[in-house]
Amino acid sequence: MDGNDKILERDEKFMRMAINEARKALKCDEVPVGAVVVCGDAVIGRGHNLVETLCDATAHAEMQCITAAAATLGGKYLKGCTIYVTVEPCVMCAGALAWSQIDRVVYGADDPKRGFSRVGTQLLHPRTTVARGVLASECEALMKDFFGRLR
Repeated sequence: MDGNDKILERDEKFMRMAINEARKALKCDEVPVGAVVVCGDAVIGRGHNLVETLCDATAHAEMQCITAAAATLGGKYLKGCTIYVTVEPCVMCAGALAWSQIDRVVYGADDPKRGFSRVGTQLLHPRTTVARGVLASECEALMKDFFGRLR
């Protein structure tokens, strides 16, 4: 197994944890987006959408996860950390990730309507790297099933 295979294996492992968080959102009739922040090999923050539950438009999975990770670390910066999120972060969440100075963003499904990449990756911290499409079909299926039930 070469280095790229190990990275993909690691990314898939933690994306599965983010998918489990998305399923928690689904059980609460929230848009099924989940996220985990990893530092080293440890999950230091978990979150899923709580927008409807908290009646708070900012209660996205990434925001919940950033807050939990910062509390675990005891500081606002997430240097050396990676966030795994099932759907491409929106502009608001990308801004919060930039302020946290997170090293890496890994997401599953693209969000062509509200995802940050539609305005470019300059929203993120200059040292932040991005990987997209990890377990994309599983992440997309959660969203399609959720919105299909609403129609």
